[in-house]
Amino acid sequence: MGKLVGKIALVTGASRGIGRSIALRLAQEGAFVAVHYGKGQMEAGAVVRQIEQVGGRACAIGADLSTLEGIHDLFTKLDNRVLEHSGSNQIDILVNNAGIGQIVTLEETTEESFEEVMKINVKAPLFVTKQALPRLKDGGSIINISSFVTRVASPSVFAYSMSKGAIDTLTRLLAKQLGSRHITVNAIQPGIINTEMNAETLQHPDGQKYAADLSIFKRWGEPKDVADIAAFLASSDSRWITGQLLDASGGSHL
Repeated sequence: MGKLVGKIALVTGASRGIGRSIALRLAQEGAFVAVHYGKGQMEAGAVVRQIEQVGGRACAIGADLSTLEGIHDLFTKLDNRVLEHSGSNQIDILVNNAGIGQIVTLEETTEESFEEVMKINVKAPLFVTKQALPRLKDGGSIINISSFVTRVASPSVFAYSMSKGAIDTLTRLLAKQLGSRHITVNAIQPGIINTEMNAETLQHPDGQKYAADLSIFKRWGEPKDVADIAAFLASSDSRWITGQLLDASGGSHL
């Protein structure tokens, strides 16, 4: 029996990449998964079908997280779907995964590019979490997707790195605030993962060598490497871990 049987999870940005893999992994452990998507309706539907084909339960929910109206829309839809499934609007697991990558140096950063990355990578998880808290059961878990760029200075992704630093701070703040409710809050810091976000880097031999050489294991990461960590953090096995930033970069730049 899976470790998340009877649990309900919301995974933002779950139509592809790391979010998709996390949604599949949580469902494999028995959770009912709300697969959020921004624009990838077909991809999210495919994730739901893949979960259902192996006996799992899931639903796809589309919402624009760049605005507060869109976030409100997400939870209106989520309430309806969760009510259908369980008879209440309570959830057990929130995964703040939705985000955008941005290869832009400080010199190339514009007000528009800065606001774009902050809107999705910082503002969205903050207000998604705010909306989720009244719905999140005591003893639940919040998992934030950060990045190893908060540990390894990467000037080529300047504003992106700043945005993930904010996620690390949010993680610690929430862990402190929610301890009395026995809600664990942790962040995963992936390195270079084989997703659409890093497709340009990994399609060239030089990029492949660079990505592999970062890790002491001499390979780049796969989405399932992160998803397995998320499944652990979502389960009771991690009940004594909170406020932590878990490096998931394969020992990059040790």
